Amino acid sequence: MASAAVEILGLGLGILGWVGVILACGLPMWQVSAFIDVNIVVAQTIWEGLWMNCVVQSTGQMQCKVYDSILALPPEVQAGRALTVIVALLGLVALMVTVVGAQCTNCIRPGKMKSRIVIAGGAIYILCGVLVLIPLCWFANIVISDFYDPTVPPSQKREMGAALYIGWAATALLLFGGCLICCCSCSQRDETSFPVKYSAPRRPTSNGEYDKKNYV
Repeated sequence: MASAAVEILGLGLGILGWVGVILACGLPMWQVSAFIDVNIVVAQTIWEGLWMNCVVQSTGQMQCKVYDSILALPPEVQAGRALTVIVALLGLVALMVTVVGAQCTNCIRPGKMKSRIVIAGGAIYILCGVLVLIPLCWFANIVISDFYDPTVPPSQKREMGAALYIGWAATALLLFGGCLICCCSCSQRDETSFPVKYSAPRRPTSNGEYDKKNYV
């Protein structure tokens, strides 16, 4: 019962991480304007994401524009698009695989095969966390490098947006949830593997009947 609760907890964390990756993928706040100018009042704020960039005016109006050309995008944006979409699809696969092999479902009879399916689902969640971590760290490295580069004009310097932090939180949930699923499934498999029992051969007694002590 305890392992089933841990398995459900891991599945819930994996689902939250998967939803967080989808949210981070759609948000345009991967890079935001850096307020390092002398002027305190800034007329507009620039948001840059994987699919569009937005300009937010000081009056509250916002205008967004989808990128026109895919091939003209920087390599980190192209890689971020590809990896986040792959993670979104893999997260759906991990959800279905984990539900099929979960202890709370009866899709497959309990046994080693059921445990292996759950372990596969947890491993896919861990793979999703590793894959989505690549574009997040790539973007963060570029933002930090450009921020401290004196050759970059102040108007072009950026800071890390909210989407990066949401993505890192989703990565932690995916990794932790996948590890919980794999660990509880491994412990369940160890508990269900019973040692082999041997019984003494049945030999007839002098009167031709079998001794009752030979029966197990």
